[in-house]
Amino acid sequence: MRIGILKTGRPPRPAIEEFGDYPAMFRRLLGEDAYEWRTFEVDEGELPESPTSCDAYIVTGSSAGVYDPLPWIEPAKDFLREARGKAALVGVCFGHQLMAEAFGGKVIKSPKGWGVGEHEYEVLRRQPWMDEAPAIRLPASHQDQVVELPPGAEVVAASEFTPMGALAWSDHPSISMQLHPEFEPAYAIALIEHRRGDRYTQEQADAAIHTYGRPDDRARVGGWIRNFLRIAT
Repeated sequence: MRIGILKTGRPPRPAIEEFGDYPAMFRRLLGEDAYEWRTFEVDEGELPESPTSCDAYIVTGSSAGVYDPLPWIEPAKDFLREARGKAALVGVCFGHQLMAEAFGGKVIKSPKGWGVGEHEYEVLRRQPWMDEAPAIRLPASHQDQVVELPPGAEVVAASEFTPMGALAWSDHPSISMQLHPEFEPAYAIALIEHRRGDRYTQEQADAAIHTYGRPDDRARVGGWIRNFLRIAT
């Protein structure tokens, strides 16, 4: 199976040497040798030649907002609309938001502020690619949120803080989630420390780091994504 990673951002430079970039994180999560991988530098203006260049695409996280006037964001939305129904799509964090906007939803900078640390989502509508877990616990790192549901999508997992936390579309093979299954806890903590005193107050950073140390569901949700890719392609 050919999987294209649509890279829309990168980790802080000091973290890349230890943890790799976002495509590397997804390859580790889903299996380096499980698929034929290709990365597209979308945030640098590179898009696939055709939606059928790959069987599926994963849209990564980014420090950008989908509403930012960056020259690559609208072409990325156009590509997702062109790819709809022609390739399976998976969006994570910014990717979740970009897919929602591309397909008719709405994203805003939430007045709730930053969601950071490990968050738990309740599974609301079990999908064929899921197991029986009633909830998932994963790293969060966002201040933007999907606030209007795109046509054809339903909420499959959520929290009180993020009511549209994970979506699945009924009219094309696409799923997305706000949480980060690709973030290892050590990277998530390093990211918090990098942003301490800048994006997060000292108190926010301390509280977020305190949420780590319990078992999370990275392996489970990685399995869900693999199941989805198998079913959808």
